[in-house]
Amino acid sequence: MIENTSNIQAVFHLAGIIPVAGQPLDFDLPWHDSCTPIAPDYLAVERAVVECAYAGCETIWIVCHDDMQPLIRHRIGELVEDPIWLGRNMDPRPSETRKQIPIYYVPIHPKDRDKRDCLGWSILYGALVAYSISKKISTYVVPNRYYAAFPYGVYPPEILRAHRKQISSERPFVLSFLNTTVKNGEYLGFTFDAEDFKNCRRELRKEGTGRYVPGEGMTEKMLPIEERWSARYFPVEQVFSSLSFKGALDVEVDWYFKIDNWEDYCEYMGSEMRKGMKRPSKALFNYHEWNPIGEDNI
Repeated sequence: MIENTSNIQAVFHLAGIIPVAGQPLDFDLPWHDSCTPIAPDYLAVERAVVECAYAGCETIWIVCHDDMQPLIRHRIGELVEDPIWLGRNMDPRPSETRKQIPIYYVPIHPKDRDKRDCLGWSILYGALVAYSISKKISTYVVPNRYYAAFPYGVYPPEILRAHRKQISSERPFVLSFLNTTVKNGEYLGFTFDAEDFKNCRRELRKEGTGRYVPGEGMTEKMLPIEERWSARYFPVEQVFSSLSFKGALDVEVDWYFKIDNWEDYCEYMGSEMRKGMKRPSKALFNYHEWNPIGEDNI
C-alpha cells in the first residue's frame, strides 16, 4: 500500500510513470503501438520519456509486458540526461555535473494480465512498484508524488521546463488543452499522490467485474465470457474519475494531438505542428546503459 512520506523526507522525489501495457490499438503493427513514430527517428514512447525528464522526475518507470520490453529497452536504454543540467556553459567541468535519470522497466503482474491491464491500471501499478522498491532501499527515497506521461498524446514536452519547481511540490499539477484534461479522456500529463492512488484503485476494483456475478459468490453463476474482467477495457477517464485537481496548477499546452487510433494519427501527421517535433539531441537522449558493479567475468 502506498503511503505519504512528505513529513519525513528532506528531498522531494518525483517518479515518472509511463504506461505502455494496455489493450492493443487499431494499428495492427508487428511491433507495439507505443513504438509508433511521431517524427524521423523519434517514437511516441521516447517522447514520453523526454517529457518526464523535462518535468524533473528523479526516476522513470516504464510499465510494459515482458514480450515488448526488449525492443523498447533497445531503443531507450537505461537512462536519460536531465535537460536542466545540459548546456551549463559557465560550469568549469560541465561533463562532470550532468545529472542522469535512471529508467526502470516494470512488467505487469501475471495475475493482472488480461484481467485489468488497461492503460490506467498500468499507471497505478507502476506507482505501486516504484513505491515498494524504493521503500525497501530507504524511506528517504520513496516517491512523494508521481508524474504520468502518456505515449499516445503528442505535444511539446519542453513546456514543462518552466514549471519544474511547481511540479515537484505537494500541489497537484495537470496539463490541459481547450479545458480538457486526463479526466476527459485526454492523454495529458498530470501528477498524483498516495491518496489519489488509493481512491483510483478503489474505484477500479469496485467498478470492474470478475469471473462471477457480483454478490453471487464463487459457487454461483458465472458471468458470460465477454462480460468478465471488464477493468481491462476501462478508459483513462474512468480510472482517474476520482482524481481531485482542486487547487492544482493547470498549464495549457499550445497544441495537442491524440494518436491512439489511425484517424487521429493521420490528422497529426498531416498537421503543421508535426514539423516542429524533432528527436532531441544525442547529448540529452541516446542509448546508454549503467555500468555493472562487481560483475564476475566467467
